[in-house]
Amino acid sequence: MRDKEEQTFIIMKPDAIQRSLFGEILSRFERKGLKIIGVKMVKISDPLLEEHYSHLADKPFFKTLKNYMKSSPVVLMVLAGTNAISATRLIVGPTKGYEADAGSIRGDFSLSAQSNLVHASDSPETAKKEIKRFFKDEELFNYEKPDYKFVYSEKFF
Repeated sequence: MRDKEEQTFIIMKPDAIQRSLFGEILSRFERKGLKIIGVKMVKISDPLLEEHYSHLADKPFFKTLKNYMKSSPVVLMVLAGTNAISATRLIVGPTKGYEADAGSIRGDFSLSAQSNLVHASDSPETAKKEIKRFFKDEELFNYEKPDYKFVYSEKFF
């Protein structure tokens, strides 16, 4: 990993998979210049969902959220790049699809607060916890991309 590079965690939720938006969503992260260092499709277990959404456990919609997240496989990803967390959240858009700007994933494809296609880490601390929760070290790959000097250059060669 480069000095300024950070990692972030993404879940492509059941609605993204069921609506065949995996390729579209993935390509938006790639076109931005983010590096995919881990990806897998899984069905998330109850204990993992309860840990991941523990901050929502006392909400009346928690059971519905769990059922929704178990309704289909999801795709888990770890992305890396300069300011990966803020760049990813900009691409994803605000939580409520009906409030998201056109051009963002949620702005283009969602009108919902729950079926909002993607979860994205909101801070470096959260990203570290989420990555550790869902990925083993050996499932993450560090590699150089030849386009980095063009994507991340702040000055001309």
